[in-house]
Amino acid sequence: MTAAAGRGANEMAATDAGDPPDADGFGRTWWGRAWVEALEQRARLDPNRLPRGRGYARDGAVGDLVLAPGEARAQVQGRKVAPYDVRVRVRRFTDDEWNRVLDAIVAQLGRAAALLDGDLPPEVAADVTAAGLDLLPVGGEVGPRCTCPDEADPCKHSAAVCYLVADALDADPFTLLVLRGRTRDEVLAGLRSRRRGEEPSRTEAAEADAVSSRSPGPDPGVDARAALAGPPPSGPLPAPPAPSRQPGHPAALPVDPPAGRAGLRADLLTLAADAAARAWELAVGLSPDGGLGLDADADLARRAERTLGTPAFSTLADRSGINGRELARWGLAWRHGGANGLETFRADWNPVDEVAGAGELLKAARAALRDATGTAAEIAGNRLTGGRLQLRLGRDFLWYPYARSDGDWEPAGPPQPDPGSALTLL
Repeated sequence: MTAAAGRGANEMAATDAGDPPDADGFGRTWWGRAWVEALEQRARLDPNRLPRGRGYARDGAVGDLVLAPGEARAQVQGRKVAPYDVRVRVRRFTDDEWNRVLDAIVAQLGRAAALLDGDLPPEVAADVTAAGLDLLPVGGEVGPRCTCPDEADPCKHSAAVCYLVADALDADPFTLLVLRGRTRDEVLAGLRSRRRGEEPSRTEAAEADAVSSRSPGPDPGVDARAALAGPPPSGPLPAPPAPSRQPGHPAALPVDPPAGRAGLRADLLTLAADAAARAWELAVGLSPDGGLGLDADADLARRAERTLGTPAFSTLADRSGINGRELARWGLAWRHGGANGLETFRADWNPVDEVAGAGELLKAARAALRDATGTAAEIAGNRLTGGRLQLRLGRDFLWYPYARSDGDWEPAGPPQPDPGSALTLL
């Protein structure tokens, strides 16, 4: 914060009152604007990605922002189906540096009193500078990391999270102290111990623990056995909350996986996202069991359908040992028809041998196929082929449309009860 401190504490306070917010709305308070300034002018991040990051942040692509000592985490929705995990690390002050910071603040009685009252005045930045440190980050102190393939530092997803930190600072400037490594309670405990003339190293941890013990803890809840043993509650039961409109995204991992386990992060997030999708399907009634009753092949087709068109599909194909093109056809069969669609894709059967009157049904479908293609249609079991189009009769007696692509037949649409309707999809 050297440049800002050079203007003097009084000028900084005036700036807090008078300067307009950033044009994109990032930085409505002095601390928020100062963070944006440090990000754009002093931290030496890639300037080519910052405008894109502002757009992502402004358009709501960033999920819940998690702030912890030394870092900010969030998920950012890019062009792919699955969001990217972003972690922005900020260099923490060491214990010795924090002692210098707190000693400098407590020397200014007005500043120390303001902090103890829950306010973080802008002049504190000048106090920290007087201690030979910068409260706001400089070059090399911001370490953005993202799971996207962009090698820029930062990528646009990381830049978006950096900008949303400004919003967090607008809401609570003590966020900056958290990013530097200490919570509000820890900082206040250090100030109190110094004002009492106590040795900081021996008292700060105990003071912080005492503050935390006075804070309300989590709701302990009610033991289910005790609730069921007592009289039933009076009045109507509250209605359960409605499920969300789409599955939720898994939270960012709180710690990095071991360095020797390549791909473990992506695997864990993939499993978490799949579990969230299954739970959502159960909640909205799209699945009777969330797919837990599927056999291995059907579950593989289900997962292939979810990853079609994403980098995760190649990983799934490699680990399953199935050719990528074949697995894609499994995924398409699942997309258009679920378990019945996959069975119709993989297994032939002869309706004439198993169902009375099936021959007339096939002849009517052959006539519809001939009218649609202008060529004679051939019947082979449950398959009717004419030119580059094909209809397959499933055991659910629905017609599944297929199209010829690169020498293979691919599922091309959802099943229909009428062959003419299925052909219309093609």
